[in-house]
Amino acid sequence: MFVLLCLFLVVSPLGKVRLGGTEAKPDYSYTGWFAMLFAAGMGIGLMFYGVSEPISHFSAAVATDAGTSESWAPLAGAAGDPEAARRLGMAATIFHWGLHPWAIYAVVALALALFSYNKGLPLTMRSVFYPILGERIWGWPGHVIDILAVFATLFGLATSLGLGAEQANAGLEFLFGVPVNDVSKVLLITGITAIALLSVLAGLDAGVKRLSEINLTLALLLLLFVVVVGPTLAIASGFFLNLAAYVQHLPALSNPFGREDANFSQGWTAFYWAWWISWSPFVGMFIARVSRGRTVREFIVCVLLIPSLACVLWMTAFGGTAISQLVNDGYRGAADAGLELQLFMMLQQLPLTQITSFVGIVLVIVFFVTSSDSGSLVIDTITAGGKVDAPVPQRVFWCVFEGLVAIALLLGGGLAALQAMSVSTGFPFTIVLLGACYAIIKGLRSEPR
Repeated sequence: MFVLLCLFLVVSPLGKVRLGGTEAKPDYSYTGWFAMLFAAGMGIGLMFYGVSEPISHFSAAVATDAGTSESWAPLAGAAGDPEAARRLGMAATIFHWGLHPWAIYAVVALALALFSYNKGLPLTMRSVFYPILGERIWGWPGHVIDILAVFATLFGLATSLGLGAEQANAGLEFLFGVPVNDVSKVLLITGITAIALLSVLAGLDAGVKRLSEINLTLALLLLLFVVVVGPTLAIASGFFLNLAAYVQHLPALSNPFGREDANFSQGWTAFYWAWWISWSPFVGMFIARVSRGRTVREFIVCVLLIPSLACVLWMTAFGGTAISQLVNDGYRGAADAGLELQLFMMLQQLPLTQITSFVGIVLVIVFFVTSSDSGSLVIDTITAGGKVDAPVPQRVFWCVFEGLVAIALLLGGGLAALQAMSVSTGFPFTIVLLGACYAIIKGLRSEPR
């Protein structure tokens, strides 16, 4: 539904509406805007799952027993055929990282930007429901909506911070022998939260924007390195072949009914959808804050397509390289390692392993910091009733509290606890987002085009 709404707005006359009014001008250049979109929306996830998800789906697809599989099972039918398994595995990965998550972000960001910049309401989730609830958004219904947004954001961020700590610890053990244990992870979260705190205190332009641009530069350099020294031709051709496979398998991947492969539909898809939805107040509000002056059509196209294509390229390069190492070279290091270590095992087979692995650790940490400081600013804005210049001690509180929640979940149950909290908070917030879809259409129809 979110994807279809976004596609409708792109081709509809409603796409001519400008966020901020007919005379509004963009606050940021395309370069700065794209950098903040990319760093805030997908950061740690791309580092953690860039190798692990494609190779996991590939292994599941190629090992499927074709004699017992049903035709509708998304990872069935590729038994004994590595090329078919490669395409199917990459299609399943793109399904989780392409249009669907960015459509969720786009819906929330568009709703917030429209009702804040064009309608003069506070930059908070309750404002989105003014066409539905009217003045009641200032009472208990509005409080419930904002509280759900805060909890969803808090636990969605804690999931990301926990994954970041897991991967950074694995990378430090791989490079420097730092032990992988709870003490190391707690120290990592504490130290990185302290860095995020400094960025929060510096503000959006001086802190978050600068870190996002550093992030984008490092990510592009690492991506370029993998493309150049890895299987370059396979990556170049795979980008288009993987997109075609995504389109081909999209109906089967999207079907949640009658599946025997519970690991895919529940272990991967359900977790991802809940994670993206729990992130949507944070990423949506952050995107809204940096998107004033764009038309709805420009906004949707850029937020939906540009990051999606970037994710496809990233997954094709990193995941495709790991699969190529497994199929062509018989190297099982990445396939047999834990999720948090698979990136570094893939880089081990390429030149300059020590340098690239160190860059990978730095990227995880900077993505970690960017997510934490961006999330702190957003939660601070929601809890301050939409004010973007809330008191500094309040920002400090939320930044520290995020780190404490991530530590508690990591010590309380590890990755399983992090995923469970994302699902628990993402599900109720889905109802809020469905209401926001109706509010967007109603709000846009009242705007001059």
